[in-house]
Amino acid sequence: MCGIVGYIGKRKAYPILIKGLHRLEYRGYDSAGVALINEAGQLNVYKAKGKVAELEAFCAEKDTEGSIGIAHTRWATHGEPNTVNAHPHYSESERLAIIHNGIIENYAVLKAGLMEQGYTFKSDTDTEVLVQLVEYTQVNQHVDLKTAVQLALQQVIGAYAIAILDKTHPDTLIAARKGSPLVVGIGENEYFLASDATPIVEYTDKVIYIDDEEVVSLRIGEEVDITTINNVTKTPEIKRLELSLSQLEKGGYPHFMLKEIFEQPRTLTDSMRGRVNVRQDNIALSGFIDNKDRFLNAKRIIITACGTSWHAGLIAMYAIEEFAQIPVEVEYSSEFRYRKPVINKDDVVIAISQSGETADTLAAIQLAKSKGAFIFSICNVVGASIPRVSDSGCYTHVGPEIGVASTKAFTAQVVALTMLALCIGKAKGTMTEEQYLRIVRELGQIPDKIERVLGQNKRISDFAKTFTYAQNFIYLGRGYNFPVAMEGALKLKEISYIHAEGYPAAEMKHGPIALISQEMPVVVVAPHCGTYEKVVSNIQEIKARKGRVIAVVTEGDELVSKIADYIIEVPQTEECLTPLLTVIPLQLLAYHIAVVKGCDVDQPRNLAKSVTVE
Repeated sequence: MCGIVGYIGKRKAYPILIKGLHRLEYRGYDSAGVALINEAGQLNVYKAKGKVAELEAFCAEKDTEGSIGIAHTRWATHGEPNTVNAHPHYSESERLAIIHNGIIENYAVLKAGLMEQGYTFKSDTDTEVLVQLVEYTQVNQHVDLKTAVQLALQQVIGAYAIAILDKTHPDTLIAARKGSPLVVGIGENEYFLASDATPIVEYTDKVIYIDDEEVVSLRIGEEVDITTINNVTKTPEIKRLELSLSQLEKGGYPHFMLKEIFEQPRTLTDSMRGRVNVRQDNIALSGFIDNKDRFLNAKRIIITACGTSWHAGLIAMYAIEEFAQIPVEVEYSSEFRYRKPVINKDDVVIAISQSGETADTLAAIQLAKSKGAFIFSICNVVGASIPRVSDSGCYTHVGPEIGVASTKAFTAQVVALTMLALCIGKAKGTMTEEQYLRIVRELGQIPDKIERVLGQNKRISDFAKTFTYAQNFIYLGRGYNFPVAMEGALKLKEISYIHAEGYPAAEMKHGPIALISQEMPVVVVAPHCGTYEKVVSNIQEIKARKGRVIAVVTEGDELVSKIADYIIEVPQTEECLTPLLTVIPLQLLAYHIAVVKGCDVDQPRNLAKSVTVE
């Protein structure tokens, strides 16, 4: 959840740290802080409740000198968001300062033990317990900071990415991780540290991804030193970043979310590039080709994901079962790992995560892997934890998604999963060549068709103003578009704080119809495909009860356009591809309602982009 930035070098650290926090603010924005060691050897810690701008204002008249520092933007877990609970945290002597992403599950036991030794605590956080434990270990066992960190972390149960400073050693920055991402950037006589590569790309394209239970020591003039918490030396693997600074800017759009909605024609083209051939008559996924037998012999496919990615998984269930005739189960990762699931060695588990760091999904696939299942991941962030522990996978290649509410990552996940379903179906012979070619060719037309849907942005913006009064929304869809209804509802509640629920349209009569009134807007996803007539009947039932209907329909629709209050048209396409078009108006509708309400669409309250805690 939280964002970590660190720097050690010859430049002034503070501007680098603040800029990095702004780039990482999508990971958490309850509070922010910075720790710097100046040339006099003073360790200065400054913290502020709220966003990074509040920290900047607080630091305006402070001593921000120093060429080594760490900084943090927080998403609260232990303790309410306030200045005291904000990171960094001092040790008792104020000789050490730490920042931390993750949760220390046994912090209460550790805290009680430290209190028995005379340590006092100022905050409610688990993080302060960790820095006190490091100092206690360092003092009582007479070891250096790195060794103290190794020994302290051997006592910790939970997840962490940490960075720690010692004012008596102003030439050293120590960091470690387990279950939360951490990356080191290598510059000219300088090092950068961050939760992901976004703060680093401006300065270097050479990075090292830190693995679980590794401790890294950064010192100017020395090579990166990496050992495990058990002091096993590791050889750093330097990789090149595939990221540009321009991808991290808004590009003239008022919000990252709107920019990312409008990027989808390009990002889906990028996702298909090199996979759908130029003649648009074949798909080649290396992750499938290299492991074809595992897919063809699979008795079952289990898809595990959270939030928006779970909705993409539901769409994939329809496609895989239709094309490949393999049973598919779609599981919430948070439930899957705890319900003692039956997992067999001939199962294929598909894990979906935009960030590749989703804690519940990571734990779910580690469980499945321990049972012998084959793990295939769909991920956007190269080098993230989930693809690194998977047997194979597929990157979506949409570039960084900064808006907390996922848009372009969702459609790219659907494309990747659809391509996989087509590959399996063709290889198994469970779909005809004609059907395969028709869908592959239509897939290549989807980016242009999304452009046509985006052309309705102004009209959607205009009528969205009508619905800011609403306290509740219902979203309805059937078949491939039932998950789209749920995704549309999720987008609305994420960024506008209006309660919304998505249902299969036929389920409306089994309870939700009791809510229908003039004050209850109903969004119906009704493209002209398999269950169209039944959805039309559902709309008529809503109108009979004076409900207000916003309908997403196929271009040229005649029935729904006569009875719905508002119509948004999408081009005709194959039924399995309709979610790629029908979701676009729902993204725009949520965005414009939230903007009119004055909500912070890029950083909605209580949410963070990368969910690295349970």
